Amino acid sequence: MKNTKMLLGLAVLLISNIANAQDSTKKGNLALTGSVDAYYRYNFHNAKDSGRTNNYTSFTNSQNSFELGMASLKADYTIGKVEAVADLGFGRRAEEFSYNEQGTLAAIKQAYVSYAPSDKIKFTMGKWFTHVGYEVPDAYLNRNYSMDYMFSYGPFFHTGLKADITVNSNFSFMLGVSNPTDMVTASFDKKFFIAQVHAASSNSRISAYLNYVGGKDMSDASINQFDLVATGTVSSKFSIGYNGTVKMVKPAGGSSDSWWGSALYLNYDPSSTFGLTARGEYFGDKNGVAGFGTDIFDLTLSGNIHLDNLTIIPEFRIDGAKDPIFFNNSDTVSPSAKSAGTFILGATYHF
Repeated sequence: MKNTKMLLGLAVLLISNIANAQDSTKKGNLALTGSVDAYYRYNFHNAKDSGRTNNYTSFTNSQNSFELGMASLKADYTIGKVEAVADLGFGRRAEEFSYNEQGTLAAIKQAYVSYAPSDKIKFTMGKWFTHVGYEVPDAYLNRNYSMDYMFSYGPFFHTGLKADITVNSNFSFMLGVSNPTDMVTASFDKKFFIAQVHAASSNSRISAYLNYVGGKDMSDASINQFDLVATGTVSSKFSIGYNGTVKMVKPAGGSSDSWWGSALYLNYDPSSTFGLTARGEYFGDKNGVAGFGTDIFDLTLSGNIHLDNLTIIPEFRIDGAKDPIFFNNSDTVSPSAKSAGTFILGATYHF
């Protein structure tokens, strides 16, 4: 109830400040952007159409098929200190992203209003992409087309109220209250606390984000997730990214357990028209908190061929595990393979 009262109090403050700030004679600025993506995926263990895709991460659950990802349209309207954003997505990627929703709510990737009384603080209320993790839902913003395990089993979005506070150009933080993870509607007392601390070097070549999400979900389980994202620019052609996370879950009346993950991204861009990204991830879930009961790794090499705003992404990926979780074509009931190789050809366009 304390979280609920704090949320209502901040909402009243936000609305009253917006009302006092408006001037009916002002005209705002509208920006329209969008993107489209599609892909083809072929898993080498399923060459004879066994019906098994050997896919355990988000947005690429298909085999030997050309697939539409998502068509997105984002409207961003700014007037004075107020901003309103409506970000809509259509397709399987959007439906999997908003997996708890149906109908029109499933098409709303983001919808929020923001008020910035100064350049040091901004309040936001609505639904927005999670701050947790290195990868993001929009395909054109990722260098790998397929997603990693940490993204797929972590939060996708939050619906609530947050405050972004900028101390200086190298340090900022965020605090907020939201519905439980990935829920647009939550008509009950339980709410989550979200937070982020961001620090950067004086030349901005090194940047780090420490992220947190925690609270009790609908089943009364206690959730706590800590996440670190760090990026470094070595040169104009080479950069490094890192993501490490741990999610702890304590069911009502049960004992606490966790899964964890760690991933390294090596980005090389020899020219403006071509780049390479190698991703290596280790996902530890030996106690089955995420549903695996084993530890998994994935190695992914993705090319990025840029033709203006079109990016073509040929990708080779190997997934492996300590125990058999992948299906050979001859398997009928239980998986017998500890690894599986995949080729993806993705294409993204943004405007």
